[in-house]
Amino acid sequence: MRVACLTDLHANLAALDAVLAALGPVDAVWVMGDIVGYGPDPDAVVARLREIDAIAVRGNHDAAALGLIDVHDFNDDAARAALWTHGRISPETRDWLAALPERREIGDFTLVHGSPRDPTWEYLWSPAAAAANLGAFTTRHCLVGHTHVPLVFRLDGGRMETIEPVDGTELVLDARRTFLNPGGVGQPRDGDPRACAMLLETETGRLTWRRIPWPIAETQARMREAGLPPRLVERLSAGV
Repeated sequence: MRVACLTDLHANLAALDAVLAALGPVDAVWVMGDIVGYGPDPDAVVARLREIDAIAVRGNHDAAALGLIDVHDFNDDAARAALWTHGRISPETRDWLAALPERREIGDFTLVHGSPRDPTWEYLWSPAAAAANLGAFTTRHCLVGHTHVPLVFRLDGGRMETIEPVDGTELVLDARRTFLNPGGVGQPRDGDPRACAMLLETETGRLTWRRIPWPIAETQARMREAGLPPRLVERLSAGV
């Protein structure tokens, strides 16, 4: 089975559509949360995911859009965008987001947004954080998002190895336990403004990371029209 692994779409339809087109035909789409928030197209992004029968989990921005968490836990720009999203989304979008679980297990994979021990808030930035999460899931591999940066942590002989994928990086899964972050679709933050995604071939365990150009100016114009914070608009050009 060929699976598109995506995360942190952030209501950016132009980036999502560019990614789906570039990846080509897939058998499934798995989304590790933050489907809405920051961007201008929450209803359209959810509609696209529903159209392709995507399997998803809920992120912190999705929870904020539903009023499940206090936006005061966000920085000012993120809080403004969360409140805009909360007041903007349709009942159909709200219902779909509300039905998302915080975690899923699919075969050898656990899907969460932040981390298995704290799916909403914890960022897996370090080998130490990854090691501390090994007891919080039972599958061999765990797919995460939240950082907006492609990253792999792999347990190798008692040591947590770190891998920083770039465009075209390939990796083959084996018996070693791993944390896999596809990188951000709608708001990359590793200095590369191209959208990031990961392809998984479940039969062979082969992973491939892709960086995909998308029409940044189109989303920026829609964000300005919506009155979203200028810093959120500008950062898309730099991928930070």
